[in-house]
Amino acid sequence: MMISSSMTSAFTFQPTKSIRKAITITTTSLNADATDTSTGTDTPQPTPTPRPSAGMEIDHVEPEDAIIHIAPKAMIRLRELQKASGSEIVLRMGVRNGGCSGLSYVMDFSTREDVGDDDQVDEYGDEGVVCVVDAKSMLYLYGLELDYSDDLIGGGFKFFNPNAEESCGCGSSFGV
Repeated sequence: MMISSSMTSAFTFQPTKSIRKAITITTTSLNADATDTSTGTDTPQPTPTPRPSAGMEIDHVEPEDAIIHIAPKAMIRLRELQKASGSEIVLRMGVRNGGCSGLSYVMDFSTREDVGDDDQVDEYGDEGVVCVVDAKSMLYLYGLELDYSDDLIGGGFKFFNPNAEESCGCGSSFGV
C-alpha cells in the first residue's frame, strides 16, 4: 500500500495489487447470489421482511372493507389479551410525526366511549376485538396488515403497510 502526500496535505490512496485482488474477491462473494436481471449486473437486492403468519390460514371473519387486516398470529395474541381482560378490546391505531423514516405507528388500548364521530371502526365481533383509526391516520393506514411475532428479540406486533414507500429497520416507522 502506498500513501503519498503533496504540499497541500492531500492524501492519495493507491492500493497494492494484493489489496485490489482482495477487494475484488470480497465484492464478488457478497453479490454472488443476487443478480439483477434487468441490467445483467451483480446488484444486491433487498430481502423481503418475512411475515410471522406466513402460511397460516385466517381463522376469523374480517369486516367488509376492513381498514386494518389482522393476520392469524396477531388475532391469536389479541384473543389472549381479550380473554385476560374479560371484555372486548378496543385498539386505537394511528400515526404521528417522528421516527427515523418520518412517521411512527401508534397503537394503544382504548374504550368505546373514546371513539369519536370521525373515527373509522373495524369490528371483529366474534373475537371481541375492535380496531379504531382516526380520520387523519386513515390515509396512511388503509390496508395495513397487523401481525404478531413472538421472537425473543424484536417480537411484538408488526405492521405491514402497503402505503409505505420506505420503512426503518425496526419496522416502527415509515415514510410515504
